[in-house]
Amino acid sequence: MSATGIQSPPAPAAEPTQQGEWVTTRRHSRKSNQNSHRHHSPIRVSSRFSPLSETPAETPVESALVIGDSILRNVRVATPATIVNCLPGARATDISANLKVLAKSKRKYSKIIIHIGTNDVRLRQSEITKSNFIEVCNLAKKMCVSVTCSGPIPARRGDEMYSRLSSLHRWLSEWCPINGVGYIDNWRMYWGRPGLLKRDGIHPSRAGADLLSKSIAHSLQTNR
Repeated sequence: MSATGIQSPPAPAAEPTQQGEWVTTRRHSRKSNQNSHRHHSPIRVSSRFSPLSETPAETPVESALVIGDSILRNVRVATPATIVNCLPGARATDISANLKVLAKSKRKYSKIIIHIGTNDVRLRQSEITKSNFIEVCNLAKKMCVSVTCSGPIPARRGDEMYSRLSSLHRWLSEWCPINGVGYIDNWRMYWGRPGLLKRDGIHPSRAGADLLSKSIAHSLQTNR
């Protein structure tokens, strides 16, 4: 959903890249189906936490990148040339690891939007979490013109998580503008609207995912 001394899980795998809301499919002829036993296409196998750069590049070099944890699972951005990468279980250090691989391959983006936080606050080490956020934002700045943090949503999975996410939101809302990073205030949009979350109290419902999709799309289409 490191250099600081926190042992993080291996960098999460990028789920299938979503570019807008359109998927191109190919219709197979009956003849090709009959000959499928003689001509097999290679199957790409990757680990659950394989870096994004290991997947075939299907978008322009100057595309926009939206990357984050499982909160992005049902986010759909129709803005052209936008990659949405959902990395379940991701923390700030995992996003940094993926971005470092992309940086080595000289990938450049017009904008990068990062959504993390829910898994980070479970570490119960706020200062280390802040340091990890600063690291990932500074790394993203080297890869694009504009970096934006998509702030945490007010999850309802116990008072402690809610409190820690609230503190993270307050810190990010102050740190981002001072340091040239855009900020999407999801807390304000989700607060007091339980219907925007699933029953688990963490992930956005369909309506919640639609709202997050719109706020991210708006951020991509405007300046900080």
